[in-house]
Amino acid sequence: SYWQAAFWQIGILDSFGHVSARHPDHPDRYLISRVRAPALVEASDIHVFDQDSVPMADTGQRAFIERVIHGCIYRARTDVMAACHHHSPAMLPFCITDVALRPVFHLGATMGAVVPVWDSQAEFGDTNLLVGSNTQGKSLSSALGSHWTVLLRGHGVTTAGRSVKELVFRTIYGQANARAQRVAMAMGAPRFLSDGEIAAAAEINLSPIAVDRAWENWCRALDLRTDYATKYA
Repeated sequence: SYWQAAFWQIGILDSFGHVSARHPDHPDRYLISRVRAPALVEASDIHVFDQDSVPMADTGQRAFIERVIHGCIYRARTDVMAACHHHSPAMLPFCITDVALRPVFHLGATMGAVVPVWDSQAEFGDTNLLVGSNTQGKSLSSALGSHWTVLLRGHGVTTAGRSVKELVFRTIYGQANARAQRVAMAMGAPRFLSDGEIAAAAEINLSPIAVDRAWENWCRALDLRTDYATKYA
């Protein structure tokens, strides 16, 4: 619930979107909240699902239709420990045009050198654009492949990480990269990072020296916001 609030504060999640983590004791299961706006999620809202996205216990609470995104990614990628699906306004323009999203600055390199696009219509025809079945989830996870971020045409974004901290870092700076690229495109032709620069920048920026510094700052900002909201409620 804490990291979902971080995404909400920074403008990545609003009333929609969801974050999950692989179960620390059962790698064939994952944790995700019941259907609720991300910033409102509490510990009691978190439930356990298997990789087919079937709940391990009958809670009587509604589950996200698109939880299959998470289950299918965890099944396909043993290195993924956390995932986020969101509809960041900064990234949506790249979901509705043929303009490729590419790293333009060093922190943005953490979203990955290649950001593929998954088009549900190509395989499933006209749908409601939600990823609502394991068949669709498997198709999306195949599009993600070995990458870390995938765009859903006309829909949103899914990002993966090797830890919750890494996921948060990749997601926040992926959004920042999208915003910077759009501004640069309005000014002229962006100068994208080279493959070598992307690899080197991602390595240093996903190390504890960078991730832990950002994580501490985001946690402090959330603590201050929570204290303020409680005091002046």
